[in-house]
Amino acid sequence: MNAAVIEVAGLRKRYGEFTAVDGISFDVRKGEVFALLGTNGAGKTTTIEILEGYLKASGGTARVFGHDPADRGPLRSRIGVVLQESGLFGDLSAAETVTAWRRFTSGARPVAEALELVGLSGQASTRVKRMSGGERRKLDIALATLGRPELLFLDEPTTGLDPEARRRVRDLVGELAGAGMTVLLTTHYLEEAQELAARVAIMDKGRIVTHGTMAEVLGRGSGRVAFDLPGGATPEGLPVGERDALTVTGRRCVIVTAEPESVAHSVLGWAHTRGLKLTGFDVRQATLEEVFLDIAHHSGQEVTT
Repeated sequence: MNAAVIEVAGLRKRYGEFTAVDGISFDVRKGEVFALLGTNGAGKTTTIEILEGYLKASGGTARVFGHDPADRGPLRSRIGVVLQESGLFGDLSAAETVTAWRRFTSGARPVAEALELVGLSGQASTRVKRMSGGERRKLDIALATLGRPELLFLDEPTTGLDPEARRRVRDLVGELAGAGMTVLLTTHYLEEAQELAARVAIMDKGRIVTHGTMAEVLGRGSGRVAFDLPGGATPEGLPVGERDALTVTGRRCVIVTAEPESVAHSVLGWAHTRGLKLTGFDVRQATLEEVFLDIAHHSGQEVTT
């Protein structure tokens, strides 16, 4: 098992009577993409800002590479941060922007290497104000990785981008992680987290309500098994468990279940013993969005993903 880069235990943050983070614990391991998700106001941004060293915790512990993140000296060269909104200067070119940032970054990559890393070599002379949203986001990442950090904080890296630009930034993040960089990601694009992250934690009202590998978290949601019955057949005797829900519309049967693979196997056995040929057979595990929305529904939150 890879060593932990981030270790959080019983972390709390209070603002007067309001508790923004309420005793959460998790770790992020070397070389993985970890997604920290939550509805608006869940506490994830506060958690990230503590880990980045911008806020002091009210209780519990947070360690980044074994250090208190508030002591930024030993960590400055080891972490990179991509904020939700960048502060780029529109009149500078991409190359000029990187050159300016290099003055404040120890061990900085050469300008050409920094731009090539994020696929902006062809835009070196393009002024920031003339770059697309996706290109500016890539430039943000180039600046965050200029000092070759071991850990990258990504706060909503694709917010406001069109689908093609989101795809390009997502591919870039995947490449960085594939090269061994540890990434802590927050995003409202849940398909993005599902594609990139090895593990995930979902926060609600200051607490982590579910966490684990992506497969474990998805397994806690409800998948479905759907199929069409042949003419004249009825759904009598279908293997539907007490916690499953069967809906029949015409010949279409849909079973909502926490164990879609097991139910699918039972349904096929049921059909075989009756000599039935099922068509339109579809087995689907819960998506991260469905798990997320189920958490939001039970907490009474209204969310937009």
